[in-house]
Amino acid sequence: MSAPSARSKFKAILKNSTAAGLAVAMLAGALPVAVAPAYAEAVKVEAAQVPSFADVVEAVSPAVVSVRVQSNVEQTADSSNFSFGFGGRGFEDLPDDHPLKRFFKEFGGPDGEQYGERRPDRMPHGGKGRLRPTSQGSGFFISEDGYIVTNNHVIDDGVAFTIVMNDGKELDAKLVGKDSRTDLALLKVDNPKQKFTYVTFAEDENMRVGDWVVAVGNPFGLGGTVTAGIISARGRDIGSGPYDDYIQIDAAVNRGNSGGPDFNLAGEVVGINTAIFSPSGGNVGIAFAIPASVAKDVIEKLKDGGTVQRGWLGVQIQPVTQDIADSLGLSEPSGALVVAPQAGSPGGKAGIKQGDVITAVNGEPVKDPRDLARRIAAFDPATTVDVSIWREGKASSLKVELGELPSEQALAGPESQNGDATQAPATEQALAGMGLSVTPAEDGKGLTIVDVDPDSDAADKGMKAGEKITSVNNQSVATAADVLKVLDQAKKDGRTKALFQIESENGSRFVALPIEQG
Repeated sequence: MSAPSARSKFKAILKNSTAAGLAVAMLAGALPVAVAPAYAEAVKVEAAQVPSFADVVEAVSPAVVSVRVQSNVEQTADSSNFSFGFGGRGFEDLPDDHPLKRFFKEFGGPDGEQYGERRPDRMPHGGKGRLRPTSQGSGFFISEDGYIVTNNHVIDDGVAFTIVMNDGKELDAKLVGKDSRTDLALLKVDNPKQKFTYVTFAEDENMRVGDWVVAVGNPFGLGGTVTAGIISARGRDIGSGPYDDYIQIDAAVNRGNSGGPDFNLAGEVVGINTAIFSPSGGNVGIAFAIPASVAKDVIEKLKDGGTVQRGWLGVQIQPVTQDIADSLGLSEPSGALVVAPQAGSPGGKAGIKQGDVITAVNGEPVKDPRDLARRIAAFDPATTVDVSIWREGKASSLKVELGELPSEQALAGPESQNGDATQAPATEQALAGMGLSVTPAEDGKGLTIVDVDPDSDAADKGMKAGEKITSVNNQSVATAADVLKVLDQAKKDGRTKALFQIESENGSRFVALPIEQG
């Protein structure tokens, strides 16, 4: 018998090794009894899936709209061109196949008008000037008869409003009312023949940090855009006003999403997008929305009368820190410290004084100045409320008939001080252990700070030379001796800190400083 060829030997080895490998695998339970096919199969993973938002989006999308806003612009010699930075040319000078020319033509007005222009017979004010686009945002229907919620900053200064529905249909809308303090506005589409799909507001108490939210809006003019994320935080203060109480979400929100809704998985509106935090101008996953409870209350008032009337106490306030609480003998750092009541204000007339801490309204505890502002604003003007205060180590209460919050409220500031220019300079004195050198103020009211030790608590709290100390522990001071007398009494009362009232060109504030116990 002839020796087997190398090729036949290789086949035999391959056959035997494959069979042996399959046999071992079958005995180990790694493979089924049936031999797997020689070709690859598609991978299928049996695992829990993230909930789809498709059903929510399909249900709510017809209620979400794009809002286009136009304002009057005086006609100029070259105002027939809508320039976008192409060397002074209008978009009509671009080549026909240029994508930007196609884009702007696509967004043209009715009857061949260029986007941003309207015929004189369609212009307000007798056709003087022309209408030009000034902003574009989002909004949503809250009733079948055409009421639409959006942001105040979207429609501010606009004279003509166009609603673009998710099917592309355009409708004219009119402004019902707006509220700059909460950045909300209400529009109305008058179309009796049509009933609009609308959405409702959620209840705030059912919202939790970590819940899913779906944002639907018009970022960068791209209507009907959907993004998803979670509620990242609640009660955010971003410094936009006294009523800040925003929901923070991480869903992608960009320019044009303003006024658009954030939905929960039940299709209810939990918030209205109003601001983003963005060093670059784009989305970084931090967006802020007006909570449903705030929006619901404001929108109802706008629908009734076109304006929002709020109660007004008329006091300048600041937070109560732990240091301030210690200096006043409060058990915890809560409430709102009155820096100054405004002249003629309801709070001033009722007897609220500088240095009082407002701790409750109608028996409901006040957490901080924002909480007080929201509580007072929730009352109608002329409502009488019980205001609980902490004064000179004792609790008491006052009845205050609230006024109406002025449209442009001026913060209470220090009155101008006119010193006698011929008065001889006073002697500089050091306040022992406070890190401050002071001299009597030229008007005889308070002490002017001459120097601040950079290593002192006073420096750490921001006290500066040139500022004035007007009171310590709510007692007026005119000399260094007055201050030391108040500090000695505070030591006897067991206080570890004293409350200094400071006046500067920026207004008045309170600073708590530790008392030297030696």
